[in-house]
Amino acid sequence: MNLTPDDEKKQAALAALDHVEGGMRLGLGTGTTTAHFVAGLGERVKAGLKVICVPTSEATRLQAEGLGIRLTSLNETPVLDLTVDGADELDGKLNLIKGGGGALLREKIVAASSKRMIVIVDHSKRVETLGKFPLPVEVVSFGWRSTAERLKEAAGSAGAEGPVTLRIKDGKPFATDGGNIILDCAFGHIPDVTALSAALSITPGIVEHGLFIGMADLAIIGTEAGTEMVTWS
Repeated sequence: MNLTPDDEKKQAALAALDHVEGGMRLGLGTGTTTAHFVAGLGERVKAGLKVICVPTSEATRLQAEGLGIRLTSLNETPVLDLTVDGADELDGKLNLIKGGGGALLREKIVAASSKRMIVIVDHSKRVETLGKFPLPVEVVSFGWRSTAERLKEAAGSAGAEGPVTLRIKDGKPFATDGGNIILDCAFGHIPDVTALSAALSITPGIVEHGLFIGMADLAIIGTEAGTEMVTWS
């Protein structure tokens, strides 16, 4: 077979549906891979599956609503059974870089509210060491240049260095669903994800970062040979 990356994404997404049971409270991620999962979930809901879901972005909300999937909020349903989401990078310990789609804050809140998290990706997202994909960091717009300088200092203290740039879309700063902006950090290589996560988390102006450490329970990876299941314990 000559599968495209999108074929592999769909393969992983459909395999994740096997982990969904009636009555579950689900977190729905954001991005192209998760869109395949939501589409498949919509078909099962149409066939009679009963679930209730929390979307991590307005884009996912609109897709789910259009498919007749019952939605709720974390205020109404604060504990979820399972979140299914994609990733921009995945290492052998199931640590992730997320936020390429700009929804990392809501994605992390929903994942943290879930008993389990399944990550669905195509094989290109699997890496030895995180960092080739620029790490998204969500910051408040007030004083963002100052925040960017402190971000560089904090990252440097954890051994991560590289250009930090403001994400631009349609000629203006990209705005998250929460009204913040995103700085993309091209570190290339993150030697210690735990140290970097800790350093960024205490930096004023940073709302959240795209390192998801120890949050995923299972990765479903789409490959030309079929889906691969990876766990870390």
